[in-house]
Amino acid sequence: MTRFLRPLLASAGLLALAACTVGPDYAGPPTVAVAAGQNAQFARTGPELQGDLPQLANWWESLADPVLNRLEEQALASNPDLDVARARVAEARGALAGVDADSYPSLSAMATAAHIRVPGLDLGESEGNSGGAEGDNSSSSSGTTSTNFFNLGLNASWQIDLFGGQRRQAEAARADIGASDASLADAQVALTASVADTYVDLRSAGERLALAEQAVRHREQIAELTQQLFDRGAAPQAQVDQAQSALVAARRQASALRADTAKFLNALAVLTGQVPGAVDELATSELPPPLPPASVAVGDPAALIARRPDIRAAERRLAAASARIGVARAAELPSISFMGLLGIGGTRLDDLTRLGDFTAIAAPVLQWNFLDFGRNAARRTQAEARMAAAEGQYRQSVLVALREVEDGFVSFRYRREDLAQAAEIEALAARQEDRTRELFEQGVQSRIDLLAASLDLLDARQSVASSRAALTKGFIEMETALGLGWR
Repeated sequence: MTRFLRPLLASAGLLALAACTVGPDYAGPPTVAVAAGQNAQFARTGPELQGDLPQLANWWESLADPVLNRLEEQALASNPDLDVARARVAEARGALAGVDADSYPSLSAMATAAHIRVPGLDLGESEGNSGGAEGDNSSSSSGTTSTNFFNLGLNASWQIDLFGGQRRQAEAARADIGASDASLADAQVALTASVADTYVDLRSAGERLALAEQAVRHREQIAELTQQLFDRGAAPQAQVDQAQSALVAARRQASALRADTAKFLNALAVLTGQVPGAVDELATSELPPPLPPASVAVGDPAALIARRPDIRAAERRLAAASARIGVARAAELPSISFMGLLGIGGTRLDDLTRLGDFTAIAAPVLQWNFLDFGRNAARRTQAEARMAAAEGQYRQSVLVALREVEDGFVSFRYRREDLAQAAEIEALAARQEDRTRELFEQGVQSRIDLLAASLDLLDARQSVASSRAALTKGFIEMETALGLGWR
């Protein structure tokens, strides 16, 4: 038994060599992140944008809309895209489990029963057994020899991680899990933004549709009054045609808004994991879209880089690419594995019970593909190039994130100003309508003049509705750029 253990002990001694791990040790993300993180605040913040850390998960709750809150929760629970992202996380975890398992020995059992016929080979006949009893060798007159073979055994193998290739593989797999987790978070950010954006579109379309239907009624009255004037010879045909054309245009606008409303309802249903038509009850509401809070917490660049999922995913992909250089480097070097075999058997079935026929083999195996004409070196070059690409992608993701945040700040600030200006125009139009109404009641202005003033007011209210929706959508864009909305 001692002679069987000697190869095993010799192989175990090779484990002392496994402390070496080839390839670069990952030193963290490149300097672009550090440089950005050293900025105390963003470049384009204003008094309404505070440096406090924002709410990470349910940012939409600051809009104070219970219907939106319900839609967001349903989307996070039921959206198929998130199911896909979660499955990819599970896939990455399974890959790591497989890599970890590869670092341990494998043991397999085998059973063999074979009948062998070999021409021209004399295995020797057993005296008195020429009749071909079970398990005996036999030879025919033609020189063909046949025999039976029975065996039960265990095979063992163990790839020793001599140069750390398996450890680098596990390191890359763990980084892949981090990237998948971050991609799931990024999918949540995109989903919650899409739900909020579509909900605002729906509310805005409903508000503008109500205004458009009022405009249609006003245009119908103007067309009717103009036709009456024409019939009395008090208006030319061109004025009638102009009134009819304006009426058709108003009806077209209302029809387009009805179509948009149906599309937004379909989109919300699918985003929440339901079939189109499932949320059609939302179409009955004419409430305007919610407005963002007066002040918004935005944090600082360092917090953004640490929080934003697409940056974290890019950093984890960079770490995985670094580890895979070590995997490629280890493939260029010798590998050592341990193999073992335990078996019992013979040419007769009852040989399986004879412990004296027990066979054991244990041996280390050294393998080195030193003449591969540069294949492994080419794979290492590819791995290094992939790391360089991953580093460039990480740098770009940081810069794009900073740009998107700064763009969001600018849009949010100027959309506030735009809404204030639209509200001022609405106030002026309302004042003009009041004056026209007074003149109409005094008999100075016609009913057509009053309806025209009312249409100007409706147009101003349309602008306010559009500006209000744009402001809230700008808030959503800013919260998305800040990397909020994941759990």
